[in-house]
Amino acid sequence: MEQMQFAAVVVLALLLVKLLLLPRRVAVHAVVNKARWLMVGGTGLLLAHFALQYILKLRLLGVTQAVMLNLVFFIPVTWLFSLAVLYLQRRGRISPMDIHVGWMAWVVAVAMIGVAAAIDGQPLLSDTPKLHTAEVAASVCFAAMLGYFTWRQIVTLRGMHNALQNYYDSDMDGVLQWMKYSIVIMLLMALSVPVVIFFDCGTVAVPGLIFIACIFYFIDSFFNYVLSSAPRKLQEAEEKEIEEEEEAKPKAPSSLPRVEQAVEQWVAKGGHLQSGMKMPNAADEMGVPRYLLSAWLRQKGYKYAEWMTDLRIEEAKRQLRDHPDWNNEAIAIHCGFSDRCYFQKKFKERTGISPTEYQNNQAS
Repeated sequence: MEQMQFAAVVVLALLLVKLLLLPRRVAVHAVVNKARWLMVGGTGLLLAHFALQYILKLRLLGVTQAVMLNLVFFIPVTWLFSLAVLYLQRRGRISPMDIHVGWMAWVVAVAMIGVAAAIDGQPLLSDTPKLHTAEVAASVCFAAMLGYFTWRQIVTLRGMHNALQNYYDSDMDGVLQWMKYSIVIMLLMALSVPVVIFFDCGTVAVPGLIFIACIFYFIDSFFNYVLSSAPRKLQEAEEKEIEEEEEAKPKAPSSLPRVEQAVEQWVAKGGHLQSGMKMPNAADEMGVPRYLLSAWLRQKGYKYAEWMTDLRIEEAKRQLRDHPDWNNEAIAIHCGFSDRCYFQKKFKERTGISPTEYQNNQAS
């Protein structure tokens, strides 16, 4: 147990230094910089938590001491981490409830423990039934707080995914992958931490190591995300979506037949075979407003990226039939896919077989 706590102190100290040394180009972006400092605060508190556990050996003194320290630290740590992710997701547009729910949960949890100790008339760190009950109630409060943040993040993440799918010509799952995993990690923490911390010393070593690994993934992925081009891509997609909504407000999409004709002509000319074709560029080439193209796609039940992928897969099938001597790399480039691996992945998702298997089936 002590070795695990010492390892956590070392890992968290290194992650804290890494966050503090983020390049200056990140610091000039107000939203990213605020999220960075929220992550610094959460990492610093978590570092202090494990350092106290290690130095004071609270786990060896009794269950109450360790549980109380966990609750006092884990609630604000989780609040800061969750708020950092939500701040990035919503580009700083967070509600007062998002800001206040964390400290309110912490105050309620600490108050329940304090009241239980006062009623017992025993020292705060004594093992008593009332304190144990108060700690269970505080753990439920912790889980409820994180449940709120999980709900907020999932709803926002769905909107981010839709914005990317309606702007870029290929899915951008990799951009948001770490957020999906991080939401799951934080939710598992909410479900597992209040349970794990009540067990004796021998049962928490392995969960503790898993916890450290998950925290490392979460903080390191945040670091890599803010340094990548992903925030810029997402901002571009969301801003264009807002512009489209504003442009479409005074106009009803009554010209969809014209859009249908423009789409057919564009596809016939091979416009969809251009790699990296964003939706505004496609609409410009078709000669239709973007909001009308978006309305036409909604009528067809498509996201822009899904539609482009399906068009390219159909073209790939034709090329596989007509050019059995072409390899997957050549097919991918001709059909507008970003690379061979992405083409093979999407082809198998849509058809259930690989391009080579499809080609062999056609030959036979």
